[in-house]
This record gives sequence, structure tokens and C-alpha cells, in this order.
Amino acid sequence: MPATQRPVYLDLFKIKLPLPGVISFAHRVSGALMFLGIPFVLYLLDLSLSSPAGFVQARGIATSWWLVPAVVLITWSLCHHLLAGVRYLLMDLEIGIAKKPSFQSAAWVGASALVLAAILLLEIYL
Repeated sequence: MPATQRPVYLDLFKIKLPLPGVISFAHRVSGALMFLGIPFVLYLLDLSLSSPAGFVQARGIATSWWLVPAVVLITWSLCHHLLAGVRYLLMDLEIGIAKKPSFQSAAWVGASALVLAAILLLEIYL
């Protein structure tokens, strides 16, 4: 059996992914974050729909200073996962799979997810 030239140790911090690779990795991370956030979001939804007082209580929980990072992360995850999913559906239809369009759509997804999350968060916190 011939010896292979495969690396024995792969230092992941030295690998520079291209932007489409970063967006792909972020898509996976955002999916995991959304999955982990399901109990929290369902609790807030149930509380907010129970009564007007429950809505005020849910808003108070969502805007408490110690939960703001979680709400921001879940909101970004939802926006990024939605937009990246649309990008991958278009790529499945062979739209934007060349190098330049793929880079452009990845940049668009990254920027648009941040802008959309910011808009939604402004609606929550203002």
C-alpha cells in the first residue's frame, strides 16, 4: 500500500476559508443555535400569548440585560439561516455557482443577515 501525503495534524486556526466557506460554516452554526434556542423561544411565545400581562412579562424577560446576548444571537441565527438557505436553494438550481457569483451572494447573505437582524432587534428594543 503506497504512503499517502495526507496531513497528520491539521491546525484549523491556520486555514483561511474563503467567504463562501465562512458563510457555509455560519449556516451550520446558526442552525445549531436555532435548535438550542427552541425551548427559550417557545417559552416566550407561550407566555406572550397567554394574556396581556403575559405579553408584558415576556417582553420584560426578552429585554432584560442578561438575556440580550441570547436574543441577539437567536435573531441573527434566524436571519442568517433563512437567507443562507435561500442562497443554497438557488445554488441547487445552478444559479450563482461560479466563483464570482458565489462570492457575491455569500457577501450579500452575510451583510443582509446583519442588517435584517438589526432591524428586527430595533423593533424589539425600541
